[in-house]
Amino acid sequence: MKAYLLAGLAGFLAAPAMASGLGDWSIDPYTHNVGDMSLTVGGTAQGSAFAASQPSAAGIDKTSATGALAVTTALERDYDSGLILGLKGAFEVYHDRLSGDNYGDDFVQKVYGMAQTGLGRVELGMADGAAYALAVTGPVVDDATSLDNPNATFFRDPTSGRAFTNVFTLNSAVESSLNYAKISYYTPRLFGLELAASYTPSEGKDVIPFLSRGPQVANRQKSIWEGAVSYSDYFGPFAVGFYGGFAVAHAEAKTPGHAGLTDWGVGSEIDYNINDDMKFAVGGAYRHSDTYAFDINDAQENGGTESSHLSSTLTYGPWIVGGEYGSGTADSPVRASIIGVRGISASVGYVVNANLQATLGWQQLHYSRNAGAFYNGAPRIGMDAVFLHLKLHV
Repeated sequence: MKAYLLAGLAGFLAAPAMASGLGDWSIDPYTHNVGDMSLTVGGTAQGSAFAASQPSAAGIDKTSATGALAVTTALERDYDSGLILGLKGAFEVYHDRLSGDNYGDDFVQKVYGMAQTGLGRVELGMADGAAYALAVTGPVVDDATSLDNPNATFFRDPTSGRAFTNVFTLNSAVESSLNYAKISYYTPRLFGLELAASYTPSEGKDVIPFLSRGPQVANRQKSIWEGAVSYSDYFGPFAVGFYGGFAVAHAEAKTPGHAGLTDWGVGSEIDYNINDDMKFAVGGAYRHSDTYAFDINDAQENGGTESSHLSSTLTYGPWIVGGEYGSGTADSPVRASIIGVRGISASVGYVVNANLQATLGWQQLHYSRNAGAFYNGAPRIGMDAVFLHLKLHV
């Protein structure tokens, strides 16, 4: 691992020189006029090279790279009255077993229509819920490799061949309604305050709400209501942000020990502009749900899951240095197993331009359980990794 770290560090420190040699380049999204409407196509490509240290096992994949590719689209029309109508989508074109999205890694991530007026914004379709859209969980160097709700991980479970963190992933933003078809309303931000609400009739992903009852599985949730409040404002050199959100639902086809959904969370962030080139930020979030490991189809009458996140960053010009701490517990009397996770990470990022960022980092995770064992045959397991992550966003 030391060899990987030294090689990655050498390449990373050379990034500013290489970037200056490339000149001030940038990539704009593709745009095209379709009658009175404007079509925009962009996307994100990301990949990591890493070296992970975790207990060995027969047949464990030794591949030290991971990546994903997503395409975003937007078709919008602006009216003289100020009304904006649009149709937006996001599609995951490629991902491997260590990288993916928050929505089950389906090809279609989001497809929804929106209407923006002076009275607020309405969204209809497969989109984020109100609580997740307004969530504040603390500053990070790169959200894709964050400990909290990551899109790229570096540890494998040899029993499944997939990401080990699937056992229980830290996620401090209320996200129970995922990208299920819903209708949402967001108020204009007035005096720093914004309110939002969503209604998700089922766990269906057929774009239009009410068309599908979703998967007919036990303990499924229906009529998911959620709300959120967000506040942000400036106080001299300080920028302050706060959010609170919740989601509740009714369970169908309940089995013993299960219940309807209750999920809530809070978070905040404070940014301090030290000078024109330097900014310090600190924040965190806490979430509690009655589901087991945030599985919406495993809401419990007793027990539940909590996740907390603390983080800070220091930005100087194109450089970002940051650290994170996360912890969580998933408790289930039905499963007779309590899983705990604790993580810490440190990373430094270099923003080449508006499109490209390189991040060099290290993270460590410790899992424990009170019943059963992990693939190493023990109730505890520790892992750490160094990684070099590249993210291109257009």
